[in-house]
Amino acid sequence: MKGKTVFVAGHRGMVGGALVRRLEQEDVRLLTIGRSEVDLCDQAAVFGWFAKQRPQVVFLAAAKVGGIVANNTLRAEFIYDNLIIAANVIHAAHVNGAEKLMFLGSSCIYPKLAPQPLREDSMLTGPLEPTNEPYAIAKIAGIKMVEAYRSQYGSDFINVMPTNLYGRGDNYHPEYSHVVAALIRRFHEAKVAGVGNVVVWGTGTPRREFLYVDDMADACVHLMKSYSGDELVNIGTGEDITIAEFARAVAATVGYTGQISFDASKPDGTPRKLLDVSRLTKLGWRARTTLEDGIRLAYQAYLSESK
Repeated sequence: MKGKTVFVAGHRGMVGGALVRRLEQEDVRLLTIGRSEVDLCDQAAVFGWFAKQRPQVVFLAAAKVGGIVANNTLRAEFIYDNLIIAANVIHAAHVNGAEKLMFLGSSCIYPKLAPQPLREDSMLTGPLEPTNEPYAIAKIAGIKMVEAYRSQYGSDFINVMPTNLYGRGDNYHPEYSHVVAALIRRFHEAKVAGVGNVVVWGTGTPRREFLYVDDMADACVHLMKSYSGDELVNIGTGEDITIAEFARAVAATVGYTGQISFDASKPDGTPRKLLDVSRLTKLGWRARTTLEDGIRLAYQAYLSESK
């Protein structure tokens, strides 16, 4: 990437922000655009911008994202926005001669009951988790689009599959955030208000893998430099934890000492989501931030971002 023009689509999101921080350590000319300048859902605007700027390397991290409530409530928005963003950016990159593109998928593309840990070849082998099916289908379409441009045009476009991410720049919306941000906010507010019990959605038994977002960005830069294969690459830690254990870890970091209870009437989602990261390990990358350190950094970020 040395000396190249590098575009991060979605730089104001948690993932895009982490990529920008990581790329600032590289010898590249960094390009970013805000939605007020170019709406990535607007095909004409995207094509015009690409024709003018002609980025050589593209990280496609822009997406409409959210937790289980947002995915299940805003189903039309999640499929439409994510389909059109992928279609616009991938095609514009191809038409304007981008040398390399990375599309960031999501671990929710894997079937709800796929064998664990989730291998890259389990995509499309079974039904998806119903609550986030529209988002997953849009992401699968983006992956297949990358594969199609590789096979038809020989484009050096690659797909990566991050696990559940958390950290600086997360969305702390009380209803639409991911589980990590939601728990950090809930335990912090309970601590401040002196609330004696915090209710966590679901039974607490599902197992999830969590990756600190700056580790994910480092993995993406590593793969952009070193990988040009046509197979997906999972990005994760290779370790998981129950939601109950995770909730207790967040509470301890925040300093919340009250009770934690679980509302089994609320959806659990997929029973387990652990990625097989053996392909990534063979490509020379491993996660460095421990869960304890990551939660501490995420809480510090929440305190500074929520002021």
